[in-house]
Amino acid sequence: MRLEDKVAIVIGAGQTPGETIGNGRATSILFAREGARVLLVDRDLKSAEETAALIRDEGGECLPFQADVTRAADCAALVAKCSEAWNRIDILHNNVGTGQGDGGPTHLTEESWDHIFNVNLKSMFLTCKHTLPVMRNQGSGCIINISSVAAVCSVGILAYKTSKAGVNALTHSLALGNAKYDIRVNAIMPGLMNTPMAIEGIARQTGVAKDDLVRARDALVPLGGKMGTGWDTAYAALFLASDEAAFITGAVLPVDGGQSARIG
Repeated sequence: MRLEDKVAIVIGAGQTPGETIGNGRATSILFAREGARVLLVDRDLKSAEETAALIRDEGGECLPFQADVTRAADCAALVAKCSEAWNRIDILHNNVGTGQGDGGPTHLTEESWDHIFNVNLKSMFLTCKHTLPVMRNQGSGCIINISSVAAVCSVGILAYKTSKAGVNALTHSLALGNAKYDIRVNAIMPGLMNTPMAIEGIARQTGVAKDDLVRARDALVPLGGKMGTGWDTAYAALFLASDEAAFITGAVLPVDGGQSARIG
């Protein structure tokens, strides 16, 4: 019960269909298991409802909510819904992201650049913009932004990398700007993960067989030669959301099996 009596919003609480569990769904389930009441936000309401069913089967309390967090009005609405349901917001977990259409600078289209930045960075600005007044009024709160080791490692996907570096910068700025309100803001940088969005999505885009893709990605991970899972991201988020991390803000935590250590 590390989150007992806390209220959390998880942005991206559904997931891409697949054989494994995604970061957002795993985090939502884990937060609920640890005592939080969770607003499950996703643009795909059916997927958020699937997460809700899993939580309710375990006796947890949650509400699914449909929103496109690249739209300011939707972000204002989800904050209003959470406040109406539970009268407070203790945790905002920003989990949505995309790399769809990404590539190098000569092949990347303007439309793909704008889409990736809207989903990966603008959405986090908007959810924070609308949640922070509630947290400031409470005099407490915790925001967790899901970044990526791509922000600091060499990768061939320009818009994704640059947008995730922006997430790190946003995190640092919000952490310092809101410390006086006792609001903590941290980021997690997952590395190569065996999640549906990664495996199903990349396999579909490239035509590579899933088993071959998993083997190739596993081989790139220093720690144990195996990718992480959505649960690895979720447990890092649980720590940062809990009172155990009460003196931690502005941190950017790699959860990557040692991938980012190579830059040293």
